[in-house]
Amino acid sequence: MITIMRAGTVAAALTLAAAGVADAQQQAPTFDAVRARGVLNCGVSTGVAGFSNPDSQGVWRGLDADGCRAVAAAMFGDASKVRFVGLTSQNRFPALQSGEVDVLVRTTTWTLAREASLGLQFAGVNFYDGQAFMVKRALGVTSAKQLDGATVCVQPGTTTELNLADYFRTNRMSFRPVVIESVEEIRQAFISGRCDVYTSDSSSLASFRATQGANAEQYVMLPEIISKEPLGPVVRKGDQKWFDLVRWTFFAQLAAEELGVTSANVDQMLASQNPEVQRLLGVTGGLGQMLGVDNRWAYNVIKQVGNFEEMWERNITPIGVPRGINALWTKGGLMYAPPIR
Repeated sequence: MITIMRAGTVAAALTLAAAGVADAQQQAPTFDAVRARGVLNCGVSTGVAGFSNPDSQGVWRGLDADGCRAVAAAMFGDASKVRFVGLTSQNRFPALQSGEVDVLVRTTTWTLAREASLGLQFAGVNFYDGQAFMVKRALGVTSAKQLDGATVCVQPGTTTELNLADYFRTNRMSFRPVVIESVEEIRQAFISGRCDVYTSDSSSLASFRATQGANAEQYVMLPEIISKEPLGPVVRKGDQKWFDLVRWTFFAQLAAEELGVTSANVDQMLASQNPEVQRLLGVTGGLGQMLGVDNRWAYNVIKQVGNFEEMWERNITPIGVPRGINALWTKGGLMYAPPIR
């Protein structure tokens, strides 16, 4: 059925839409606070290789750390304007709720309860993950179904802890939890033999294994993936303008990868005749103005941080995790940017 709107009705609808945008822009406490402060306070993990981990010089590296830099580049035109705040699984949500950080980019799973009860909102998925189990090769275990009675190291206050209990209950197996808050302490407990099994997101297990050097072959990830763990950036509810910027910054990086725009060729791509590229890079369209930032916001992100593929190759490929379902939709994956227009 096709509905034909009278001219007066269309004008009224446009007026209401404009009023809605104006109202949303007035209610922008985080956006305005970040801009006035001149630096982004970004919550990250306390140290997960490939995602957010300080290097030997104290510089934060990883997919999530680069996600923070991308938002800073979109807001300020300068990816270096970030203050990284290392947070544990226990204090990450209170830190965001209290305003200690402006955004949380910290291997955090998007769930109904977290959005419905914590006053938070997920701005997208930067990594599709799933929970797995790791054991020492010497244990001789080849399947999670063989773990009945095992001791399992797990972080408290995580979806991992809940998934663990659900999996063992469903499969009528028992386990003894060894609950430790610090990721580093969990890993040391696993290495020392305090627990038979280390469970976490498969990416985190791969990150751990990649840091073990010559001992990496001692550790085996079991084949079962027992959950869906869509990880992504989180903001407080009630500031649509800030939410929009965080969300569309990530989408811009996905769109850039799909369009073949990289940090190396972005200056040349400014001359592209492709309308999608022109809008993405701020040559036409005025999309940055709609977001409250410079029209070259996405250009700044791509130039200084790169597209999503560049972030992946820089941070995730070295820890041995293939793109898999995190590939673009055009390559059989789940990563998909809505139209930037």
